Amino acid sequence: MTLEVIYVTRHGFRSNWLVDHTNGSYSSTLRSPTGIAADPALTAHGVDQAKELGQRLVAADPPIERVYSSLYYRCLQTVEPFVRSASSSPSSVPEDAEKGTRHCQRQLHVRGETGLGEWYGSAPFEHPVPASLATLESHFPSLLDRDYQPAVVPTRMGESVDELHDRLAVTLERLVAECDRDSIRAVLLCSHAAPIIALGRVLTGNMPENIEVEDFRAFTCGLSVFRRRNGASSGANGSLTASVSTNAPRTQTVTDASTSSSSSGANNTSNILGSTPGTAKQTAKAGTDDLQGAESDPRQQGLHAPVVWRGGQGVGGGWNCELNSDCSHLSQGEERGWRFSGDESFKDAPNKSMLDAGISLGVVVEGNKESGKSHGKSSTGGSRL
Repeated sequence: MTLEVIYVTRHGFRSNWLVDHTNGSYSSTLRSPTGIAADPALTAHGVDQAKELGQRLVAADPPIERVYSSLYYRCLQTVEPFVRSASSSPSSVPEDAEKGTRHCQRQLHVRGETGLGEWYGSAPFEHPVPASLATLESHFPSLLDRDYQPAVVPTRMGESVDELHDRLAVTLERLVAECDRDSIRAVLLCSHAAPIIALGRVLTGNMPENIEVEDFRAFTCGLSVFRRRNGASSGANGSLTASVSTNAPRTQTVTDASTSSSSSGANNTSNILGSTPGTAKQTAKAGTDDLQGAESDPRQQGLHAPVVWRGGQGVGGGWNCELNSDCSHLSQGEERGWRFSGDESFKDAPNKSMLDAGISLGVVVEGNKESGKSHGKSSTGGSRL
């Protein structure tokens, strides 16, 4: 069995932080639980969103067998309700075609993947990293897989939009390969707005000519579903329909691979972790306890291979998007979406030093609050691409 379905969610509604783009200083009004300004906790509303998301994910079909998440506090808070609930209740897991299904106890732990971490733009100053596993373990006891080592550790000196996309390409190629190797059928990824948009493009291979296009959506605690294409190297049956609830919206899947190359040209790889431009660098795995010194870590010197994904190819044989940040499980529907603005280095910043780091490099998409379950309507974000 190889990986068939990737569920993707963005963290819930969070507290805010600021950045002084003139010197790279990050700050926040509310103190972060980890003491890192750019690592805020969820708001009370965000915690409620995470609980509602968890209820939906527990009923996911096929069931989630592995969880990868950004190591930022808000992402771990978001997946925690699901992981705790799934690990305490039995689920039906396929055994084989003749014997039907078997019921088992899912013991899930979160694999902290820095390759799914936040995007801070390409401004030439040192950007934040998540807290150490030791610190996070004190806030999330027994949640994290302490033996897991990330596939990719991003550079701390910033990334262009193209570099972000290629960072996700390397990360996803690694994660898909791991799941294929371990016979994982369905996996959950939790990340941030910009990486989630890039993730959708990398999986489908559809890179728009205009980076600002709102193609893949990223509402707080929205749920996207990607299914491996029929005929992909995994041999997965692309005709199956992934579902996360009986009420999930259904629309036509688009498999058209026609795309345009990005503004940087046909090259689909770029500089990750200081690699030579033109290659998406696959790094040797490095631990997460000393990300402060990631740039000089000798474990960063490893595999260097381009990951081809543009032109409709997609990583891992390509994927179809079946749900696009659906929010029908959330009481308040679509909230706090985001898209790229075209700025990647604060060049369009207003004439002041302190900026809202969450929106300075993008545009907030408010969405349709009446799309939530309290209104009994399907989310417009639930349409397929």
